[in-house]
Amino acid sequence: MVFDISVALTWILFLALFPMSFFWLRRAWRILFRRDFSEVALRRGEPPPDAERFAPYTGILNLVAGGIAVTTIGLVIVAAVPYQTWTAIAGSTIWCKFIADFAIGWHAHRLAAPRAAHTRGRK
Repeated sequence: MVFDISVALTWILFLALFPMSFFWLRRAWRILFRRDFSEVALRRGEPPPDAERFAPYTGILNLVAGGIAVTTIGLVIVAAVPYQTWTAIAGSTIWCKFIADFAIGWHAHRLAAPRAAHTRGRK
């Protein structure tokens, strides 16, 4: 095996799965079991006013994405899954997680905006 850019990128992707799965599973643990809603549907670092409403979606998303990442790591180490298979699984998981997180955050903050605007003038 010759060390070139593709080998380096493969190792970077594989090693990046470890911290990503850790953070995703830790986030799922905090949201689903410890009931900490400070990381739910973040947009610009702020959770929506009704974060508890979107907690199950964000928690399940993180749990599934973290589980797939851990499974991919296990398949690479134990079952020696082919390169194209595990990189497709890892890449799809990462992109789907980011897109779904964005969609949940956008939806949560979009629903909160009319309520906040409606109640601004009232005391």
